[in-house]
Amino acid sequence: MFITRAISLTNFVVATSALGFQVCVLYPWHKQLDDDFEALKKEHLRVLDKVKGTAENASAEKRQGIREMLGSLSRWRL
Repeated sequence: MFITRAISLTNFVVATSALGFQVCVLYPWHKQLDDDFEALKKEHLRVLDKVKGTAENASAEKRQGIREMLGSLSRWRL
């Protein structure tokens, strides 16, 4: 009976410690990661909109020149 009670008490202590760690450490860290990820998505969308605007404003001649440069670079590929 003493061994059973000791195992039960040990299990309770381990479970309580794990729950305390999750609540006090992991949850705030998870919230910070979520906030940082949302900021990263907003920054990505801002940059994407800026790049799209730049690409739309580029003239056809510039785009053709870029295509030619990329074509010449692809010949150097092994």
